[in-house]
Amino acid sequence: MTTLFGYTAVMPIAVPKKKLSLLPLLTVLFAVSYGLMTVLIVEQGSTIQSQRNLIKVLLRDSTELWAAKGKAIGEKQSARGQGHGQTPSTQIPSTQAAPQHSHGRAGKSAKTAPQLPPVPASDLVDQRRALHTI
Repeated sequence: MTTLFGYTAVMPIAVPKKKLSLLPLLTVLFAVSYGLMTVLIVEQGSTIQSQRNLIKVLLRDSTELWAAKGKAIGEKQSARGQGHGQTPSTQIPSTQAAPQHSHGRAGKSAKTAPQLPPVPASDLVDQRRALHTI
């Protein structure tokens, strides 16, 4: 048996490959996404609160405006009522006079409700069979 020391067969040594794990990357991505979602929720809450405050301010302004309009209409009607006996030229002809109704509310004018067109039969729905979803 002869042994050759100068020649050695090169056998590939099995080097275990590292498995690339995506777990750390996914963990970081989930943490970032939850952080962004939290920021979004906080911003939405502040936006909703500011819209609520704006609606309250607009409602207050609208109420004041309607009160001022009602007061102006009441003053106009009281001035018209006092001016009937002065001169005939300031009186409104009966064909153009608006009907005056006393509802017991001072300062408010009587408004007639606008007439709505009739509802077509195809739009009517049986309320017993109406589908209510949440």
